[in-house]
Amino acid sequence: MLGYVTIGYLHAEPALAFYDPVLSAIGMKRAFFDGGWAGYGPEGSDDQNVFLCPPFDGQPARGGNGIMIAFKGPDKAAVDAAYAAGLEAGGTDEGAPGPRPEDSTSFYGAYLRDPTGNKICVYCKP
Repeated sequence: MLGYVTIGYLHAEPALAFYDPVLSAIGMKRAFFDGGWAGYGPEGSDDQNVFLCPPFDGQPARGGNGIMIAFKGPDKAAVDAAYAAGLEAGGTDEGAPGPRPEDSTSFYGAYLRDPTGNKICVYCKP
């Protein structure tokens, strides 16, 4: 079981501008931003399980080749909203919302890169 995820960023402002609306679309909110760290968790909860920060080693953050983090949304509308919000906030398209594979009835996802280059998926299982 996964406990939490930490995502490195190059610059706080574009990272927060990207993750605030993307995660909000699937029911998560930013609980804090302090000392370079931002914490996100489910709406109505005091628990955070997604964190943003600059890398501890002081080197520039960079998107990991072959690494992707997937965020589960409640439904297709939330996936569509998260994808649109991510593009509007400076993210780049890695795969528009839709079933995967094309004829699937059990997986609906969208793929983006954040402003640092980290690849994410927002999906649901309709």
